[in-house]
Amino acid sequence: MSEAVADTDEVAPNDASRFNEDTIVDVPDTGLDPQRIPLPEATQPLKILWSYVAVLSVVHVLALGIFIPYLFTWSGLILGILGHFTFGMLGITIGYHRLLTHRGFTCPKWLEHSLAMMGMCNLQDSPARWVAIHRMHHQHSDRQPDPHSPLANFVWGHVGWVVCRHRDLDKTSHYERYVRDLLRDPFYLRLERHDGWFFVYLFHSLLITMAGAAFGYFVGGSGSEVIRYAASWTVWAVAARTVFVLHGTWSVNSLSHLFGYRNYETRDHSTNNWLVALISHGEGWHNNHHAQPRSAAHGHRWWEFDMSWRVIQFLEMIGLAKDVVRPKSNR
Repeated sequence: MSEAVADTDEVAPNDASRFNEDTIVDVPDTGLDPQRIPLPEATQPLKILWSYVAVLSVVHVLALGIFIPYLFTWSGLILGILGHFTFGMLGITIGYHRLLTHRGFTCPKWLEHSLAMMGMCNLQDSPARWVAIHRMHHQHSDRQPDPHSPLANFVWGHVGWVVCRHRDLDKTSHYERYVRDLLRDPFYLRLERHDGWFFVYLFHSLLITMAGAAFGYFVGGSGSEVIRYAASWTVWAVAARTVFVLHGTWSVNSLSHLFGYRNYETRDHSTNNWLVALISHGEGWHNNHHAQPRSAAHGHRWWEFDMSWRVIQFLEMIGLAKDVVRPKSNR
C-alpha cells in the first residue's frame, strides 16, 4: 500500500493504496487561471441538497445558543471541549482520515469500528462516503474533478460542495470503486443503508441530552434545572462542538489550499496553516500530508505540533497501533 494514482483519472478499483501518493511532482500547466478552476463537471447543473441544508442549518442555529446566558453551564462547556477531542480528533482526524482513508496504521477491528462510530458523531457522513470523497480529492487535488478545491471559489471549497449534489458521490454504487476495501467489511456496508450513520449521530445526541437532564436533576433537583442542563448540554456538547469540528475539517479543504507555507513542491496548492492545525489537531500541516499521504504524522518540522500523531504514538506504545507509517526524510 504505497503507490497512488498521481496524474491520471483512471482508478484501480481493487487497490485502495493507489490513492496514497508519496511522489512529488509539479503542478500541471492546465492553461486555466490557477485561482479559478471550473466546478466539478459531476456537479453540473448545480442541485442543492435541501436535506443537508436543513440539518446543517438546525445544528448551526442551535449552536448560537452558546450566546444565551441561561444555557451556559460549566459542565456543558467542559463536555463540548472534551467532545472536540474525543469525537473530532479520535473520530475524524485519526479514525476517518489517518486510519480508514490512508491506512497510516493498523489496529484491532474493535478499535477501528469504535473510532468510526466516534467519527459518525460529527455529522460528516458515513465512513465509506467520507473516505471516498477524500481519496477522490487526493487523486485530482486542485484540478477540476477535485470535489472541493477552493480554487473554484472559497465558499465552494469550504461548504458549497457539501450541500450540492455530486453525481459520482450521491449513491454507494457510484463511489464504491474508491472504498471497496472498506465495503468488504459488513460493518461499513450496513452503515451505507438507510443513512445508518445519521441515526448514530441522532442517537448520540439524544444520549447526551438525556445525560444532561439526569445531571441537572442530580445537582438541582428541580424540573427547571433538568430542562436547563438538558438544553445546555445539547447546545454546548452537541451543537456547538459539532459546528466547531465541521468548520475545522472544512478549513483543511479551504484555508489549507490557499494560505500558508510549503515544505514540499507538490502537484497541488496545499499549504501548511498553523491556525488550521491548531483547531483540527494537526490536520493543518496539509502540504506535508499531500507530499506523504500515508504518513500517520502530519507535522514534519519540529515546530509543527501534531496532537493526533502523539495519540497514535501512544496507541503504538501500548500495542493498539501497528504498522505505523512514519514520514520519510524531508526532500
